Amino acid sequence: MTATTPTSDRDTATPGGTPALVVVAHGSRDPRALSTVRALLDRVRLLRPTLPVHLGHIELNEPLLPDTLAALGGGEAVLVPLLLGRGHHVKRDIPDMAAASPARTRVAAPLGPHPLLVDALHARLREAGWPTHPAPDHAVVLASAGSRDPESRADTSRTAALLAARLGVPVVPAYASAATPTVPEAVRALTVRGYRRVAVASCFTAPGRFATQCAAQAPWITSAPLGTHPSMAHLLLHRYDRALGADGEENAPKGARDCFDMRLRRGARPATTKAALAR
Repeated sequence: MTATTPTSDRDTATPGGTPALVVVAHGSRDPRALSTVRALLDRVRLLRPTLPVHLGHIELNEPLLPDTLAALGGGEAVLVPLLLGRGHHVKRDIPDMAAASPARTRVAAPLGPHPLLVDALHARLREAGWPTHPAPDHAVVLASAGSRDPESRADTSRTAALLAARLGVPVVPAYASAATPTVPEAVRALTVRGYRRVAVASCFTAPGRFATQCAAQAPWITSAPLGTHPSMAHLLLHRYDRALGADGEENAPKGARDCFDMRLRRGARPATTKAALAR
């Protein structure tokens, strides 16, 4: 699959100019996912009108990330994963695509865990009918995609802990694939412990197969995917800003903060001046 990403002098970072924000989405066969991501990027543009904002997908949808980066030429960009924890895509796929591109790039940390992510999760639960004052028999299952990477599961567990602190009830992480417990397993475990009202919080950025699957397994209410909630737009910009800081972020993918330097270490010929090397 190939794609052409149109660019112009207005929306492409130039040497010495503002680095572009490239939001990296996974991609989905569900058409609602692409429309949701595009609407989220529109929110980001409204928050920061002078910032060049682009979209690139890891797979399944156009534009693909390599095509987006190729269209930037030798410009500077910060890649912010529209992903909710560390895992293979964040730690390998995105940095490798970035290092192979002509653009000078940094890869930011994924969106989770973070209080802004919890803001969005809480708001979606409230929209679904979560009470202002939950009873002692209320609990939540935090449903996410799942990964074999232990750091990904650690990030989901941390998000669950932050949401539990916000709600004042137990929150158990569960997974649609590649990890346990599943949503039904987590629901059963909470029911055995006496929790009769178990909600499912959808820890997904957009509608898709996993979000639909987990919603169908909810015994009570289930929240909508995070989508275009305002906190998601603010969180994307926060990760962008932090990646441009002197040392990046602690949970940015190891070795991926400056993919331009990665290309130099691999023997690629530099296409920039001293100013670029001093970043």
